[in-house]
Amino acid sequence: MFLAMFGAVEQGIIYAIMALGVYLTFRVLDFPDLTVDGSFVTGAATAATMVLLGYHPMLATLVAIVAGFIAGCMTGILHTKGKINPLLSGILMMIALYSINLRIMGLTAENTIGRPNIPLLNSETIFSKFQVFWSNLGIDAAINNLLKSIGIQQVPSTWSTLIVVLIITILIKVIADWFLKTEVGLAIRATGDNKRMIRSFSANTDTLIILGLGLSNALVAFSGALIAQYSKFSDVSMGIGMIVIGLASVIIGEAIFGTKTIMRTTFAVIAGAIIYRIILALALRVEFLDSGDMKLITAIIVILALVLPQFVSKSKERKRKVKRAAERAQVNAVEQGGNGLA
Repeated sequence: MFLAMFGAVEQGIIYAIMALGVYLTFRVLDFPDLTVDGSFVTGAATAATMVLLGYHPMLATLVAIVAGFIAGCMTGILHTKGKINPLLSGILMMIALYSINLRIMGLTAENTIGRPNIPLLNSETIFSKFQVFWSNLGIDAAINNLLKSIGIQQVPSTWSTLIVVLIITILIKVIADWFLKTEVGLAIRATGDNKRMIRSFSANTDTLIILGLGLSNALVAFSGALIAQYSKFSDVSMGIGMIVIGLASVIIGEAIFGTKTIMRTTFAVIAGAIIYRIILALALRVEFLDSGDMKLITAIIVILALVLPQFVSKSKERKRKVKRAAERAQVNAVEQGGNGLA
């Protein structure tokens, strides 16, 4: 049980980077970007291909981020310059990326036009390189001995992956918090709130939309690159439903932690991604469910995350109305009593 939850937290932190990208488009820019399902695989395919070809994992990950940024910018150009509907522009780019991703992974095999998956079982990744440094510190043994002393016998082989993804995600959160408070970040937020208003200040909303979509998909591709190195494989279908997972993370986090400030909202998105993976891990432990039901479970989680807050708010509103009615009745009774005495 502990190992299952540990793995869910690790994956949740990596997927949190993707959720931050989804938050940037859906909440900040108010743009329904379906490019995510394709750019996630683009990041995974690019990183896996370069790692398999012998490039350093860090360089492979950076190139994957650039590839995701370009994909997002293309979606923005289709919408702003091509005047294509936001939803349709994302769908078109997602479809195009399917073939592009096959071509990218096909670079690892001679005379192959496209390749649907790439295994990385014997390849060096960011996590394996960090693990070499981490193992020399001797921290794993100390933590695992502590866990065993309190009754937890099944302990992870290493904590290095959790530490490195946690550092990366916190760093991205800090940068995102800072960026959204800069002049450009505020302009992107204003574009999502009211395009006409920001245009009245002579701001180029087309450029801001393209930049916002590029940054969003760069984060998504970064998450895909890390997932490919974490799972030791890249597959052309691994991005299916990724936009729903991102939305689930955003909705769950916002419902639990609120959205009063940017710092609080980005924290909520990260926490939402972790909570989502934990819920999914717990659901898959139910006997009659298996890995094939993941998409169904995801849909149910999103539906509950959308519907339950409405019921809670309606219940609170009814309680407030009843309380106000009781207070009015009490005031009226006091006033009538005063008039009777007069």
